[in-house]
Amino acid sequence: MSSNSTNAKSHYEVTYADLPLSCPTPDMSKWNSHPRVFLPIEETGKAKCPYCGTEYTLKDFDPNHSAH
Repeated sequence: MSSNSTNAKSHYEVTYADLPLSCPTPDMSKWNSHPRVFLPIEETGKAKCPYCGTEYTLKDFDPNHSAH
């Protein structure tokens, strides 16, 4: 599998409103570059895509925040 180097950003900051988080996100230049994968960012406030290596940080991370 070839790596995707067309996305200009390799780090994204997301909010609770963006959850559930999946990669690639619709606003990426090559949103269909690899299979969509959901990333469990709620537990640690950080996640990394296993396909393209894009890193995500949850803004205002609160480990006690309930998604429900």
